[in-house]
Amino acid sequence: MNFTLIGSYPNDNNLIQVRSSQLVQNYLFEFGEMFLDHQFGSASPANTPNPILNVDGTQLEVFFSPDDGTIKRLIELVQDAKDEILFMAFSFTDDDLAQVILDRATEGVIVAGVLDKSQALSNTGGEYTHLLENGIDVRLDGNQYGMHHKVIIIDKRIVVTGSYNFSNNARTRNDENTLIIHSPQISRLYRDEFIRVWGIAQESPE
Repeated sequence: MNFTLIGSYPNDNNLIQVRSSQLVQNYLFEFGEMFLDHQFGSASPANTPNPILNVDGTQLEVFFSPDDGTIKRLIELVQDAKDEILFMAFSFTDDDLAQVILDRATEGVIVAGVLDKSQALSNTGGEYTHLLENGIDVRLDGNQYGMHHKVIIIDKRIVVTGSYNFSNNARTRNDENTLIIHSPQISRLYRDEFIRVWGIAQESPE
């Protein structure tokens, strides 16, 4: 969520609070790279101290891009999906991620997605038309202000969330953060949000 009025109120966004000193340490390292060492983007070192941690029995994976190879892990998770892949994407231009989603759909995995309308219809190299033409049930959000989620829900047990857009800029240039949460309970909350957003989404552009 951007710290703006539109980000706080009319936009669709998600926030998650995690109480963990190890997770705090990860974000302090990332903050120090930028604020103290002026290391941004591809100049940022891959030095996240606690990339995998456990919080009260819930496993978290933590990635900062572009240095931690976020897209590689996202592709692995999608490739391992057995039953269902649901996604909400503000911006989706990553060809490799789109292809693995198509591959899993071909193998019988249920796939559905909602994209931010303004981004989907204006992005250069956007995946909306590509996914739609290849049989994926992907829709455009119905929020007149915008849908800012960057979420993937896998098999009702894994949630990917954070600031990472599914784009080449996020993969190679932008400083972004991603949490992968292994929890059926949290997955249920995000899946409920997906169903809400899906319910007001448009099946085709107006």
